[in-house]
Amino acid sequence: MRARLSAFCIVLLMLLLPLSGCLGNDTVPDAQESNTSPYPDINERADLEWNWTGEYAMVLEPGPHYALDVQSAFIDVDTSEVWETGPAESQVHLSYWLPSNTQDGEKVPVIAVISPYYSFGQPGSESGATDVVGSGRGEFIYDNFIPHGYAFAQVSVFGTELSSGCFDYRGAGEGLGIHEAVEWLGKQNWSNGNVGLYGKSYEGATQWEAAAIGSEHLKTIVPISGTTALHPLLYKNGSAEARSQVMHMNYFSSTVDYNGDDLDNVCPDIVEGLFAGPVTYGLGELDPYMQNYYDERSHIDKAFQNWNGSVYWIQGMQDWNVDPHQVFGGPPGTHWYQAYKDAGFDVRGMLGQWEHNYPDQWTKHNNQDSGYGGEAIHNMTRWDWGQDLFEWFEYYLKGVGPQPDLHAQIQRNDGQWRIEQTWPPQDIEWIDLDMSECEQDGVRVGGAATSSVTFLCPSFEEDIHIAGLPTFHLDVTASWDGGQVFVQMDDDDASMRLGHATMDIRYHQGGYEPTTVLPGQSLTMLMEFQAMDVILPAGHWFTLTLTSSGEDYLPPACSATCPVTVSGGILSLPTINRDGSNVLITPQSDEAANN
Repeated sequence: MRARLSAFCIVLLMLLLPLSGCLGNDTVPDAQESNTSPYPDINERADLEWNWTGEYAMVLEPGPHYALDVQSAFIDVDTSEVWETGPAESQVHLSYWLPSNTQDGEKVPVIAVISPYYSFGQPGSESGATDVVGSGRGEFIYDNFIPHGYAFAQVSVFGTELSSGCFDYRGAGEGLGIHEAVEWLGKQNWSNGNVGLYGKSYEGATQWEAAAIGSEHLKTIVPISGTTALHPLLYKNGSAEARSQVMHMNYFSSTVDYNGDDLDNVCPDIVEGLFAGPVTYGLGELDPYMQNYYDERSHIDKAFQNWNGSVYWIQGMQDWNVDPHQVFGGPPGTHWYQAYKDAGFDVRGMLGQWEHNYPDQWTKHNNQDSGYGGEAIHNMTRWDWGQDLFEWFEYYLKGVGPQPDLHAQIQRNDGQWRIEQTWPPQDIEWIDLDMSECEQDGVRVGGAATSSVTFLCPSFEEDIHIAGLPTFHLDVTASWDGGQVFVQMDDDDASMRLGHATMDIRYHQGGYEPTTVLPGQSLTMLMEFQAMDVILPAGHWFTLTLTSSGEDYLPPACSATCPVTVSGGILSLPTINRDGSNVLITPQSDEAANN
């Protein structure tokens, strides 16, 4: 149960999957055949009238149905095989709303949000909240989709709200409860058998947990900055985010009220989780045991193997909470977004320069600094998000209308949207720049004096459009089995951040597997930047600033005793040339346009 495919096996699996049942969408109902689309072309949306008076986007045309009274269900789940201690049987609680057309016997698809957030506290309390439409995420689905003949469900994971059992933070027990909820929704006599999942952050993680088990009823997921695996969420090439030390215990402490009944809510994995952060950060390659904990909480690789569905991936390119690595990470040399496409999954993407937000969350799209999405705010909010998602759900949950284009809508750091067939684009041209061509200031990163290294690099004669994940192969000498390099790339002339990368020297080969480093050992750190879609204007010099830690990341566990000596390296930039023909003009309110 706890074993995860190795990186090698995942890559092998990617090669073999086209021979398996993952190709195509055999379980999706046949769409109505039509030579003309009932929807306006995506390039015409900017000229249409949109309702932007509320807090979230609305579909172009309201539906004819209304919501019936909320109903509640408790699903019995055999949990005897997933927890060594704890209850042998647990219950998942959910609430759901049916559209009025079910009164006439019409079967409808289900959109569900699965969450730990409906009500923290001891399960079985009277403070259940799934029967109240969740603000933001729930209201968006309730107002837009129930009128168009969709059921809407809110599901609480084990150990939260009225769901019993252990709060098994993204573990196998939690996944089992999620799976049983999806199965239940797909088998009701009012259901057409098709379930789609929606939600952001943890509510995106629960979608990947469901896909990892692979219910035949789960037709599509729409993870919005959703966690795909726990270890890459908290560590980037071994560099630990500050929250990695407290993330596990923070969630657990939110589900208990510290009395004797809490023992019913404690699983062995909770105890492991309390140590997961400090042990992994402090011991690294010397503690292989915690790998079991993280392997169980890696879901995207299991979904790749076990599921046959479609993915509408939504990601904030400036998200520091669930960063783009959750979408574009993967085994060395592989990125999940493209891997899913190559394996035959139907994949579409919307990648905006927002932070940890929804595409239409305009109340949060107005507070980003320069270099962190600030230059894109005027064109950021997607008021057509409701319509965009409606067309997706209509096809994958009802079989209505044409198949949506399986493209990627990407926003550049200056605000411009465009449509690519995939992202990163397939026609990338790599520009390699040897650091010997740049001006180097400093030779050591870290140490008692917290030294840093800066490379000032010359400008290009033309605009450079960086689209993808730049690499920085950095030549260094280690002082100890530890040390860390954080790199920030800036447009020097504009004094504006472009992107960043980070790596613990023990992970110098890339990926998730550490290797012991000897004092005095010279090696090349195969660093990879977070996903970037940015413009470096012609004539602008740029800088690479190397420090021992950066925003959101802890300093190396060896502290000041393990400086890294830098002798050079090669920066490789993935670049594209576009003539403007794929620019996407999106609808924007006057207030946003004048922001």
